[in-house]
Amino acid sequence: MKRYKCVIFDLDGTVLNTERMNMIPLQRLVKEELNIFIPYNDLLKYMAYPGIKTIEELGFKDIEKSYAKWVEYVNSFEEGATLYEGFNKLIPRLNELGIKCAIASSKMKKQYEIDFSPTGLEEYISCTVLAEDTERHKPYPDPLLKVCDTLDLNGEECIYMGDTLSDYKATKAANMDFALAKWGAASIDGIQGDYLLDTPLDLLKYILI
Repeated sequence: MKRYKCVIFDLDGTVLNTERMNMIPLQRLVKEELNIFIPYNDLLKYMAYPGIKTIEELGFKDIEKSYAKWVEYVNSFEEGATLYEGFNKLIPRLNELGIKCAIASSKMKKQYEIDFSPTGLEEYISCTVLAEDTERHKPYPDPLLKVCDTLDLNGEECIYMGDTLSDYKATKAANMDFALAKWGAASIDGIQGDYLLDTPLDLLKYILI
């Protein structure tokens, strides 16, 4: 018997390793346009934010222009986005088991197409909810609830895999179980995950009962 009908994934810090490719260009942009230096670790909290919100929170004057420049820097960053090891096996395996896979991320669509589309895993994804698809983002439950509405599921039938406190809060507000992606978590303070995963494939232990 299947315990869950759908696994919903966060992207940055969960499925995709994008920390350095996002934060180093952001650090550069802050120095260039705001003339201040923010230590790398102090920028990590913005990994949970939609890109535009990050630019707003940091106090840039021309939000659209500065965001576009950040995207330009990110896309030219030589390391690029990479899949965390195990997802190229986990996501197809979930499909084999008849369990839907979905994405709920604060990533903008344009960046999603650059970072995730080349992985070859899109064919396994039944629903994708990105920053443009909801007015409110995590920690509000709206992105997760939109996945449920689209796939005609309720929260108890889904599990969300994420790496931040914002992910956790959104999951609980949506009445879902939460699987903490420890490999991408900068901090686990305040997070009481239903499952603590050391690797992506650990999730398979909890999918079937």
